[in-house]
Amino acid sequence: MTTPHEPVDSPDASTVFPYHDLTPPTTADVYRARRVVSRYLPRTPLVRSEVLSSRYSADVYLKREDTLPTGAFKVRGGVTLVSQLDERFRETGLIAASTGNHGQSVAYAGREFGVPAVIAVPEGANPAKVAAMEALGARVEHHGADFDEAREWAESAAAAEGYRYVHSANEPKLVAGVGTAGLEVVEDCPDVDYVFCPVGGGSGASGYCLTVGALTDAEVVGVQSAVAPAAYEAWRGGHLEPHATMETSAEGLATRVPFALPMAVLAGDGGLADFVLVEDDDLEDAMRRLLAEEHVLVEAAGAASLAGLDEYADAVEGSTVVCQLSGRNVSSGDLGDLVDGI
Repeated sequence: MTTPHEPVDSPDASTVFPYHDLTPPTTADVYRARRVVSRYLPRTPLVRSEVLSSRYSADVYLKREDTLPTGAFKVRGGVTLVSQLDERFRETGLIAASTGNHGQSVAYAGREFGVPAVIAVPEGANPAKVAAMEALGARVEHHGADFDEAREWAESAAAAEGYRYVHSANEPKLVAGVGTAGLEVVEDCPDVDYVFCPVGGGSGASGYCLTVGALTDAEVVGVQSAVAPAAYEAWRGGHLEPHATMETSAEGLATRVPFALPMAVLAGDGGLADFVLVEDDDLEDAMRRLLAEEHVLVEAAGAASLAGLDEYADAVEGSTVVCQLSGRNVSSGDLGDLVDGI
């Protein structure tokens, strides 16, 4: 008989356990998640950019998820999931793998609800993100050369030690939680035509499909690095096969493995209207423009929405556009390079 700590068959190349439900959440689930999120996190602003609106001849709004306590949208999912954690995991605690923002989400939620957390990160993880996770009370373990190797260690530790493994995307409550940002967009800007959203694991874009995509006539467009195109290739090809290429410097987009639950949303009915790839140089340029013109600091993954908007420059004329900005956790070294390049 399978125990809660023994992995079960997974449709993708990551490990899942019996407590992982791979059924995508519904729009109604996102509304339920908001009852939790609204108690623990502030609403984030939707701000019109005069510079970008003029440049693209459109009404361009920035969804400022960088203003959340951890600087990134993922904390919405963390508090939603951990608020409903099964009692049997409360003492043993949580484990997750992350390049930083998912880990901060789990660490923040663990602190909020009194549950210990272990976060596995790659050997070269952003030191600012590591420090932030530790400041939230998590124990950080360095393993492997990249996210996927850290993820494999965390999955093994979950099986061996009995932690509740918080998957970065195969979690309906997590996806419902991050989708609450989309409900805010619908309420603040119901006439939106396009939403541009970065895609790494795909939880954030899934949340927008379940909300803005489902409740309005808007098109949700995913944006991923051309040198880490796992989710893009899975979306285009209708499969869940890992991709050999993962060379992006954008930490939040750095995965080789597409995940089953978000891909079911992104590639299903009512999923992404389009999916575009951008170069890492374009991500860095978008970071610089946001800092110089908007005085907003976001990491490369968080600036992907603006890089994707560039690909749609002609199509969006006369439209109302929302770009998600998420992830202000730029290392001091990268910040220096970013300022020097302006």
